[in-house]
Amino acid sequence: MSLSVEIKKKFKDFTLDICFSTTERGDIIQPSRVANELENERLHKNRSNERLGILGASGCGKSMTLKCIAGIERPDEGKIVLGDRILYDSKKKINITPQKRNIGYLFQSYALFPNMTVEENIGCGLHCGKKEKSEIVDNQLELLRIKELKKRYPWQLSGGQQQRVALARILAYEPELLMLDEPFSALDYYLKDQLQQELLEALEFYKGEIIMVTHSRDEVYRFCENMMVVDQGRVLVHGGTKDLFLNPIKVPVAKLTGCKNISRIQKVEEHSYLALDWGVMINTHREVGIGCTHVGIRAHDIRIGSIGEKNSYACKQVKQLEGPFENTIIVSLAGEKTLMWKISKTYWRENLHEKVPSMLHISEESLMFLYE
Repeated sequence: MSLSVEIKKKFKDFTLDICFSTTERGDIIQPSRVANELENERLHKNRSNERLGILGASGCGKSMTLKCIAGIERPDEGKIVLGDRILYDSKKKINITPQKRNIGYLFQSYALFPNMTVEENIGCGLHCGKKEKSEIVDNQLELLRIKELKKRYPWQLSGGQQQRVALARILAYEPELLMLDEPFSALDYYLKDQLQQELLEALEFYKGEIIMVTHSRDEVYRFCENMMVVDQGRVLVHGGTKDLFLNPIKVPVAKLTGCKNISRIQKVEEHSYLALDWGVMINTHREVGIGCTHVGIRAHDIRIGSIGEKNSYACKQVKQLEGPFENTIIVSLAGEKTLMWKISKTYWRENLHEKVPSMLHISEESLMFLYE
């Protein structure tokens, strides 16, 4: 079931101007060279739904987009269509109430009723006979593996258990679309990783489409085959998640997907570009689009170089930022101009003896040519 959204809503600081469809994938046509993780293949092989991630910084309009789709907020103008049903159309003066849109919305807080047990929370909004309600609730308890919790209250549950109950309550309605609004934003790292895995497994049984809003590149990469990046109320790009991480196209998208090394470029010859912010000449045989303004490389993609190797440069260490499993080495290639290089602590200690090599290499295959 496809979702089509074309809406505008003015706010004090910016205007939400969103246009996308879950049946479209943008203009990303380059095949991804990123390997498919075996775990993701296992989790995705039996499901027919699509997961669209909306990635963007705080305050860019991600959650407001969901609220407009759900009917909680009303756009100033535009149109929202789910399948063959018009949910909102400003020209035709159509604005279906949230209760009739058949959209599941999982809030950050889960919004469970504290004075109701788990089974009461799941069945509280079902308008059907007692026997049918009991069967629906029992089915959700079984599917989400929380049957033993049905007599407990929310305050007696862990964060992961609360999330499953909230999800069970939503899925009991059999919504045509499920929306997740930053479901892991308030969790610590260990719990977040655990709940992500649990939620992936829980959603294997849901057949509708899913939209997840997040400001975490790791979450959108793990959960969503397709993604769009929103900045200041507008869609910057829309395409396959792995393809967009490989080729972000635009500078803000590269930054949001975690690229730390971005430089302005100036064409010198047919296959040579001066990276102005790195102070080095970049050579490439790849086709660089007209109007391309920047080049980027992810810190993990920088390699040890050698004398005479194309795109290898003499370097020196400026600073070291130590992490639990990897180090970020800030190096200088030309004067005050610097790059960030990430390397595992084990390799840094055992192979390099905690010293930066004399040369670093910027792989042509890892370069990302970007537009403003």
